[in-house]
Amino acid sequence: MAARVKKVMRPPPRIADWHSAVALLMGFWVTFRHLMVNLFGFSRGRQDFTVYYPEQRFLHAPALRGMPVLVQMEDGRERCVACGLCEWACPTSCITIFPAETDDQVERYPRVFDIDVSRCMFCGLCEEACPEEAIVMSRQVEIAAYSRAGTLWHKDDLLVPVAKLKTRIDYLRANYGR
Repeated sequence: MAARVKKVMRPPPRIADWHSAVALLMGFWVTFRHLMVNLFGFSRGRQDFTVYYPEQRFLHAPALRGMPVLVQMEDGRERCVACGLCEWACPTSCITIFPAETDDQVERYPRVFDIDVSRCMFCGLCEEACPEEAIVMSRQVEIAAYSRAGTLWHKDDLLVPVAKLKTRIDYLRANYGR
């Protein structure tokens, strides 16, 4: 079976357009300018473009959302009532809660409260969904682990006393009228 072949006449490709050549030269100029500013600043002793991490710490913004933590009350128990709203609001489903019953005035508490930090995207939706202010976004950002199992944080790892989070909770109440 023979097929008909139709030859299409196209113009020959141009090597470079003058628009693309100007854009390329402007990109080279910006890169070269940043290189020279950083190089001469380094030679004069100014090293503000590099943070030497273990010795120097990066200054974070006041509204930084770090990893979510559970608020621990003064009596040692968690503030969480295991309602499951934070688990429901989490877009990545990184929170796992199994409730348990008790005879205290708070009828429920989380028997299991796990956060898989490797899946968490630090959006803060769990904090907004919590009616008890039991889960808050801390300023903790150094959460590296050597294995995948090290990124699964359990309830005992997540509990932080309310005294350490006092400024964060007062900030929330002052700005959101709670």
